[in-house]
Amino acid sequence: MADTWLIVGLGNPGARYEPTRHNVGQMVIDELARRRAESLRAHKANARVAETWLRPGGAKLVLAKPNSFMNVSGGPVASLAKFYGVPAERVVVVHDELDIPFDSLKLKVGGGHGGHNGVRDVAKALGTPEFPRVRVGIGRPPGRQDPADWVLDPFGSAERGTLPMVLSDAADAVELLVDEGLLAAQQRYHAPRV
Repeated sequence: MADTWLIVGLGNPGARYEPTRHNVGQMVIDELARRRAESLRAHKANARVAETWLRPGGAKLVLAKPNSFMNVSGGPVASLAKFYGVPAERVVVVHDELDIPFDSLKLKVGGGHGGHNGVRDVAKALGTPEFPRVRVGIGRPPGRQDPADWVLDPFGSAERGTLPMVLSDAADAVELLVDEGLLAAQQRYHAPRV
């Protein structure tokens, strides 16, 4: 199992939350599964999971969407990591990020949670913040809208036009991170779009 990676998309369960900004991490998992014609199935770790491969002969990928609410994502993530024998450095957490503009990605390993309660809970459950993160920018709300409301709103109509490209880029970033490492993915996705 030395080359198994757990790729987790954070979000909230249920149809009410499916199209919201806070669920963009789970949308990326759907894109990775779609590329491989995989369906996620129930797992005893309170998550939906698809076991697949980066490519034939490549790393094994466990794509996962916790069934728990965002703020208590850590339990399912830690249970899956234990079940599959995946160390924290190969647990890739894909999540929304207010402090990154919409249509941008940032990747990092470790560091703080930046006020993101899902990331905070995963770090607590894994016993370390030292796991890779693919941070999908959703931007800050306009005017005085509360960020807590903003993340639970669906993407706006202008954003929905660009969203498929954002999800594709984020899925590409996950694949590049697994295949070539953090630095290669950062060099590719931290550069401004041309």
